[in-house]
Amino acid sequence: GHCRLLCKPSALAQHLVRSLGRSAALREGRWPWPRWPQLQMLWQLLQPPEPEPVVARELLQLPDAGLVALDWLVGPWGDAGGGGGVSSPVLLLIPNAAGKVTGGLLQLGLRALERGFIPVIFNRRGHNGCPLTTPRLQPFGDPGDLREAVTYLRCRHPSASLLAVSEGSGSGLLLAYLGESGSSSRLLAAACLSPIFRGRDWFEAGMPWLYEWPLLLHLKQGLSRYTGALAEVVDMDRLLGSRSLRELEETLFCRNRSRPISWESYWERNEPLRDADEAAVPVLCLCSADDPVRGPPARSLPRELFRSSPFFFLLLSPLGGHCGFPRRGSGRCWAHEAVLEYFRAMAEFLRTEERRKGLPRPR
Repeated sequence: GHCRLLCKPSALAQHLVRSLGRSAALREGRWPWPRWPQLQMLWQLLQPPEPEPVVARELLQLPDAGLVALDWLVGPWGDAGGGGGVSSPVLLLIPNAAGKVTGGLLQLGLRALERGFIPVIFNRRGHNGCPLTTPRLQPFGDPGDLREAVTYLRCRHPSASLLAVSEGSGSGLLLAYLGESGSSSRLLAAACLSPIFRGRDWFEAGMPWLYEWPLLLHLKQGLSRYTGALAEVVDMDRLLGSRSLRELEETLFCRNRSRPISWESYWERNEPLRDADEAAVPVLCLCSADDPVRGPPARSLPRELFRSSPFFFLLLSPLGGHCGFPRRGSGRCWAHEAVLEYFRAMAEFLRTEERRKGLPRPR
């Protein structure tokens, strides 16, 4: 399918090349309008999933009394948490940084449900209807709340493999978590769809107004619900009057009335790849060269990271837009099938290595 896999040579890389090379998702026909990345993205964002999934919400209380929401996709078995069995793999779905659960992310959850996974969506504080019980939101690359959610999922499904996939700017959270956690991440593997690798550069460069303004309005609409709770720590007039994503991010997290910090200090703590050298979990990043949101590949793709780290794999497609990757027929997004094939290949590779080395399966 004209895709390239950029990675450091290894036995795992060879296995992944063979598995993805056999994948029907990478060989099937693409969308009839391949040169319109804007249309590809809108198609994926606006099209509702088929069928519409049933979601069971669970609120998880954090150490500071804040709340995050876990939305379990419910299958035909009628039980929250899926019906794949006790040891079925749990797939943690992380929406973009604005908290928008897109039709594409739900469609991926449904495809995973059909394959025997237990899909669950992670919603940050105050996002997607999750109550805001503390005057604090989650910064772009602060993985603290995600770590609590992963710990809870491991306790709830102790014998299951735990996987994670993020969409768009939400990948900043997943990449930061993998770097900070290192070999203690509790994840078997991870994947990022159209990730934003360099957070500060992305905010400072800005996006075309066609993407930035709808996202800005979505964020303002969500934040306006918590005007009373946030007024003590944030200048709400300035926040709701922000004219760019950078201005909103800076007002929300840098101009905090109790603990103001500089823009530079904020990104020292929140860059997605700040601890990438410590990551110890295989990560597949699916990107398109024509992504209008991430920016030009020459300045937005950290190619050296994929050449030097044995845990990072870049599947680069010449076309696909931002989180679009459309195709004809059922499923609509070939990247979803590639992600699920990647997870299957990872599990197969680890089983083979355990048998070859005679190692007991990690508990």
